[in-house]
Amino acid sequence: MDLETQVDAGEDDAPTPWGNPRWRREAMAWAREAAAARGLEPRPAREWSARLRPWSVVVRIPATDGSTVWFKANPPASAFEGVLTGALHSWAPGRVLVPLAVDTDRAWSLLPDGGPLLAEALDRPRPEGGPHYWEAPLRSYAELQRATVAHTGELTALGVPDLRPARLPELLDELIGRTDAPAGIRAVRPRFADWCAELAASGNGAALDHSDLHEGQVFTAGGRHVFFDWGDAAVAHPFTSLLVTARVTRRRHGADAPEVLARLRDAYLEAWAGRTGGEGREMPALRREVSLACRVGPVVRAHSWGRVFPDPATGAVRPPVEQLARWLAELLNEPPL
Repeated sequence: MDLETQVDAGEDDAPTPWGNPRWRREAMAWAREAAAARGLEPRPAREWSARLRPWSVVVRIPATDGSTVWFKANPPASAFEGVLTGALHSWAPGRVLVPLAVDTDRAWSLLPDGGPLLAEALDRPRPEGGPHYWEAPLRSYAELQRATVAHTGELTALGVPDLRPARLPELLDELIGRTDAPAGIRAVRPRFADWCAELAASGNGAALDHSDLHEGQVFTAGGRHVFFDWGDAAVAHPFTSLLVTARVTRRRHGADAPEVLARLRDAYLEAWAGRTGGEGREMPALRREVSLACRVGPVVRAHSWGRVFPDPATGAVRPPVEQLARWLAELLNEPPL
């Protein structure tokens, strides 16, 4: 097979299985066969393009009919992604990108093209909806999360990490031991435990947290919003999802960010207000939960950086320590919401 695929290896000095010729041949043969089973004929491999990162191998595969499909390989720690998206589709149809084929043993997926990204809409000179373009996607995402509340046991059985608030203090201790975290992190540990205890006692319990929800993870077309790239997902307090969204929104809108973020937060909370456990929740209480979730959320994000490909020579997983430390340092800052 022609394997003259264009490769973007990024700047990460980390191994991926792409460097193994046998793995590469088998993976690309599987992708070709999976596409053919769907009636698609891939174009020659020299027209394919691979994106290699410590946390995934993604290959864009154009087909002769003008369509595009995508091959994705996950590392063992996020091997759940393919089956997770299938489960999400059954619980909340139309809200996730559904794979065309999944090899659960090898954590390979073949995905359809999802269309334009939310990021592309936001980058237009005058985006429709202006700075509030995120509001409708966040409402849709919250409804997707609510559909998972009754399925947390099934999610963890699929391999999705259980990072509910009650488990985070212990996880923080573990992460501190693995990084050169700032000294102030240990000082904030008692307050961190109190924040987690308050969240654990809240009425919202746990749901699926995408954990990396930004405008490059949402397809949007015709008023429909489809969420993808679930390799960082966790069972967590649902509001921790707003941490990354708030950070990227703050960078995009600068001085206008506080007003924009307040509107986005409240749009997201509409799905939760008055519907938690059959008891009404006042918006001020929900806003406090958002703030607490964004305070503890950096530990959830730090954990996701451990989901990288193992070293092919030793089998050891070496998380990027600098990323772990950077996220832990966020515990010393005021939350974005």
